[in-house]
Amino acid sequence: MGQTILIVEDDKDLRENICSILQNEGFQTTEAQNGTQALDKLLPSVSLVILDIMMPGISGIETCQQIRSFSYVPILFLTARSSESNKAQGLYAGGDDYLTKPFSYIELVARVRALLRRNECYHYQKPDSTPTETREQLQRHDIILTVNPPQVTVRGILTELTDTEFQLLYLFLKYPTKIFSIQNLYESIWQEPFFTSCANTVMVHIRRLRLKIEKNPQKPTLIQTVWGKGYRFG
Repeated sequence: MGQTILIVEDDKDLRENICSILQNEGFQTTEAQNGTQALDKLLPSVSLVILDIMMPGISGIETCQQIRSFSYVPILFLTARSSESNKAQGLYAGGDDYLTKPFSYIELVARVRALLRRNECYHYQKPDSTPTETREQLQRHDIILTVNPPQVTVRGILTELTDTEFQLLYLFLKYPTKIFSIQNLYESIWQEPFFTSCANTVMVHIRRLRLKIEKNPQKPTLIQTVWGKGYRFG
């Protein structure tokens, strides 16, 4: 049985089309036509949520924020091509990626598989391994990241990160002082070719990560911007 994907979309035809595409690819699907239904149908068995940003009633942004209060399930936003501000708002609210309408069969499936693959890597535990074999731990300043089980403490406080934030922090701690370009980060974590339009996705996730680990996110000292080059962990 395939992984279960929750599709939250008020457009019935589009919702059913997405379900049909994903079922053809071997996924199980469940549907919701608004945010309220989505919150009721988001069971532990759901592996990924596809969420329209513009919906009547509870918006996709608010639905995402409510989901993030109790779950770190991967969220793929659907947004209008012209809504650049909506894309940023969606990512900042806790979304992991976005897909602009209209989109192709191939692009939808590729984004879904990429998000699921990243989430599996984040939660991966080798069943026959001993703790000492897999308990990789990275520490710099007052941040400790443990790979298995995945957890992060910041100044002694356990801090919840999404899988995208966790993988960003892992790269920075694994290679301290290395300068990562936005393209480096995107292709390493999203595992897709980089286009200029992808830069905002990376910057929003960096901003969210700073909010969780920096003493003063307005004047970051850990994740440093290297103008014209990218980011590094100081």
